[in-house]
Amino acid sequence: MTEHDPQQFRPGGKPRLGERLVAGGLIDESQLEQVLKRQSQAGGRLGSLLIEMGLVHIDDLLAYLGNRYGVPAENIFSQNISAQTLRLLPLKKMIEKQIIPLSADQNTLKLGMANPQDFATISEIEFQLNRKVRPVIIPLFMFDAAIKHLQSNDGGDLNGEILAEMVSLKSGAGLPRIQSLLRYLVQSKANDMLICAGAPPSLKIGNTLKRLPIAAMTPEDCEKYARDLMDPNAWQYFCEHKDYGFSTTFKNIGRFRISAFWQRHSVTIALRPVQDDIPSLAALNLPAWINEFALRPHGLILISGPAGHGKSTTLSAMVDIINTHRGCNIITLEDPVEYLHKHKKSNVSQREIGCDTPSFFEGIRHVFRQAPDVVVVGEMRDKETFRIALQAANSGHLVLSTTHAENSTTIIERTINMFEPHEQSLIRMMLSESLILSLAQRLVPLKNGKGRVLALEKLQISHRLRKFIREGKTHQIRAQLQSGAEDFISIDIALAELCKAGKIHFDDALIFADDRKFLRDLVQLPERE
Repeated sequence: MTEHDPQQFRPGGKPRLGERLVAGGLIDESQLEQVLKRQSQAGGRLGSLLIEMGLVHIDDLLAYLGNRYGVPAENIFSQNISAQTLRLLPLKKMIEKQIIPLSADQNTLKLGMANPQDFATISEIEFQLNRKVRPVIIPLFMFDAAIKHLQSNDGGDLNGEILAEMVSLKSGAGLPRIQSLLRYLVQSKANDMLICAGAPPSLKIGNTLKRLPIAAMTPEDCEKYARDLMDPNAWQYFCEHKDYGFSTTFKNIGRFRISAFWQRHSVTIALRPVQDDIPSLAALNLPAWINEFALRPHGLILISGPAGHGKSTTLSAMVDIINTHRGCNIITLEDPVEYLHKHKKSNVSQREIGCDTPSFFEGIRHVFRQAPDVVVVGEMRDKETFRIALQAANSGHLVLSTTHAENSTTIIERTINMFEPHEQSLIRMMLSESLILSLAQRLVPLKNGKGRVLALEKLQISHRLRKFIREGKTHQIRAQLQSGAEDFISIDIALAELCKAGKIHFDDALIFADDRKFLRDLVQLPERE
């Protein structure tokens, strides 16, 4: 609702917008008093509050404004505006003139205006863009939400659903519901949302943290959200153990992986949306040869990389390949269960740590009694879990797991060094015989700013690499094979290919490089002074 001249009161006796709505029959005097009282207590735009309180339907409000000013009224909450259209006008001018370009062709620009009777601005934009301007009115609370979004997400499209949720979050009605935060997280296509005391809820988009334009959370707010997300038994477990990871589904919003923990005597929550459908290899930028390894009857496959770089998604994609093409029994151990696998050709039993089994070790210790063909361990955390996984891989089972390691070769020595010196020779031998593939992955921001793309390091265990592992020479793999071979493609080569394809910036690639000079040589860029 535009609350400025000419839609709001100004000296000279023109009635306020609320009074016009009363005169027009959209609300009565008592309802106007209610919304003005709410506005004086909590702030906010009059139009936003009228709609939020259910006193006026947005369609009725737009129809009123359109009739009042003789131009169409636009609901930008129900449309997306492309980045190309938004770039027609500088953000500074949009703010100054309270205008937003909505759509354009070669001859005409549809211009959203808080004041469609500002003919001087219309003439200025027509002259500047050499296009006929077709003005439409947009309520000022919608304009405010759009500008806030553009200021924090410069360069992208303007998503109407996100704007609507932003208005809901900023409504001044108190603490936003957890459902509103989760819906906003999904619509923003962010990787994670972080809720902690002393700061507003924050989104991780790529490798950047962006705060929501609402008040900072108090410790009480964070505790309330945690209680909203957990049932009483889970809350009791969390209070006792101070750390709890789980997954949950909200109807009509989506599924989320949630990690709650205590810090500085208050609760912090990390929330990550999980897609309902398991992405294909192509959608993840994974090569087709992954299929060959996923369908091996036995062996060990490891996926390494930092947290938040898609290891669990890659693992789930490989499980889906097996589930689609093999008739076997798949047992997974996950903390928590993220992607839900339906039974296809295979039976898939998904066990959640803390709910279905106390730990990865306890889960895998009894796995041989469960007649598995494929064992999936969400994360290798201790030497006993590794030991049993190696035994399973050496006894005719396919074992897949993720690890936190810098690259595909580091994980080999890290695994071996977990064991006592007198055991390491045996473990080295078992690993050389069972390991068939080690992957390392990084998600790198796309050059166009629309998401991230996977850079994948491949270590395929060939005869010569088995010899390196047995003889304790894994450190030589990177030195001897860095330039590329059939059995080893380094992360630097993967990053260089993405740079050459124009998908990522070289500076972003450099952040994830193993050998910066080698990467620079591959991309054929000169050394910087």
